[in-house]
Amino acid sequence: MRLLISFTVLLSTIVLAVCCMEPEQIKQPEVVYLNQGWSDEDRSTFYWAPQGSALISYDIYMSLVDPETQLPINAPELTSQFGFLQEKRGNAKNPDEFPIGVSRSIVKEGPFKGDYIGLTCAACHTNQINYNNLSIRIDGGNSTSIQLVPWMKTLKRAVEHVKSDTAAFHVLLQDIRKKTTVEADDLRSRIHAEAKVLEDWIEYGFKSDLPDGPGRIDAFAGISNVFVAMHSGIKENYSYADAPVKPPFLWNTSHSAWVEWSGVSNLPIQRNFSEALGVFARFDLSPNAKPEEYPISTVDVGWTVKIEKMIRRLAPPQWPEKIFGKIDRAKAERGAVLFTQNCSKCHSTYPHRWSDAREKGMRMIENALVPQHIVGTDPSNLKSFALDTNRIVKTKHLKSLFNQKDSVTPQEYFKVIEGAMMQWALTKQKFTAEEILDASGFLSNEELKKQSPPVYSYKAAPRDGSWSIGPFLHNGSVPTIYQLLSPAHERSTEFYLNSDFDPVNLGIKNPESPNGFLVDTKMQGNSNAGHSFENTKGPGVIGRLFTKEERYELIEYLKSIPQLEGQITPYGGPPNPKLAKQDTTWFNYRNPY
Repeated sequence: MRLLISFTVLLSTIVLAVCCMEPEQIKQPEVVYLNQGWSDEDRSTFYWAPQGSALISYDIYMSLVDPETQLPINAPELTSQFGFLQEKRGNAKNPDEFPIGVSRSIVKEGPFKGDYIGLTCAACHTNQINYNNLSIRIDGGNSTSIQLVPWMKTLKRAVEHVKSDTAAFHVLLQDIRKKTTVEADDLRSRIHAEAKVLEDWIEYGFKSDLPDGPGRIDAFAGISNVFVAMHSGIKENYSYADAPVKPPFLWNTSHSAWVEWSGVSNLPIQRNFSEALGVFARFDLSPNAKPEEYPISTVDVGWTVKIEKMIRRLAPPQWPEKIFGKIDRAKAERGAVLFTQNCSKCHSTYPHRWSDAREKGMRMIENALVPQHIVGTDPSNLKSFALDTNRIVKTKHLKSLFNQKDSVTPQEYFKVIEGAMMQWALTKQKFTAEEILDASGFLSNEELKKQSPPVYSYKAAPRDGSWSIGPFLHNGSVPTIYQLLSPAHERSTEFYLNSDFDPVNLGIKNPESPNGFLVDTKMQGNSNAGHSFENTKGPGVIGRLFTKEERYELIEYLKSIPQLEGQITPYGGPPNPKLAKQDTTWFNYRNPY
């Protein structure tokens, strides 16, 4: 007991000392930016460009205080707790000092006219890995820290407080009035509405019995719930979010023939539009909505297209030898041979293999789409409600849009309703036919009708820069590349998720130490099976057993790509591309879909 009391006193003293320090006295890790082909201007645009996300009113958010910590909701000390990354103050593109990925969207007209804050894709697709008191920024990387649902719960707690506490409401009202004119009745009405929006997102949009943990979320279930259930009011269409995935890295995605972990989309504009709908865009498909307003949403298609064009110029991060140490070039050369023999049939590297020419002679990177029964990784993502091929979506009051059918497939629902939304947005923005073709990955309508993704398969993405994207597999269930190159039964069944980098094994440093969120691979959606290297045959075994030395040779090779700093893949393909259809080693050459 004496020891416990002494420790408590010591801890209280430390906390008091830290709290009394001036802000500049608290040491923050230095942020190191790698050359990924973007200027500071590009980076800032990506961090705060609006895409029409409209989670909560701007004026309320900027004056809201968390009743538990008494911190402003936008305070870095608070947003950092939910994994939002911070940028230096004084950036002209960020006058409100938002964290990376939180942005302001102003809707000037229509049923959702208003001034909002929400997310941009940078929230989930920017990362920092920590090493020796440095934070290495990975633009377009997969966030290993973001926690959206806990953040929304804190927002809801703050909104509920001003909704129910008269004194807190008047404090909020007076603070907003210091900056703008607002009527008390209007503010009170909006607070009630915002509380309902936040409740719906938490209770229904990301409905789950399983904790995702930082840097993971069931995006398919979230988007599906929002689109087919929450905004339509058709409760029968809700599904549980039980297949958490990590956000994919963004470099070379604009160049790829197929996107998403499951390779189900080949239309960039649809992928980006769906993402914006799934992270807090406003629209109304409910029985109370006017049918002529069904296609109207707050999605800013103009900015989503601009962001996509920026990503075309994003290079994979090169291994920073000055920080992590020199690459053993002899080992890397041996690893390159091993990669060619064992990995390149599925995964490409610069300069990649390319598709047939699309419109305007543009080509896309072809990577393997591998059936789940072969790669053997967790199937939960492929079992998502959104990917179901059965007629499971109830149409109810919307059935006139579907030839009076009572139920349709998710694909049909998205095609009809989201198609109308995109068309409305493109028309409003006055996109030309040429601009629409560009935003569609240069796929003509005729080509789109011919192409369909293989069912129940995962995409093998390019490997350049893969040293920076741990934890591994689509669900982040393997902490290091060393474990990924090992037999599946040798991998950690439980590990702690954090952003501390291991430059030897490539991935999470000390995953066995109780520091961070515990990933239990025995839980639904968390399986670390498959993609296994062992001297047996069967589902999930994709290659022979590597020796320990061979694993480290492959690791050294992965450190060495990209070979050049800021190595941007030419969008549309190089002048003399290697064609996938002529590569007899390519997985889908031998296993066409």
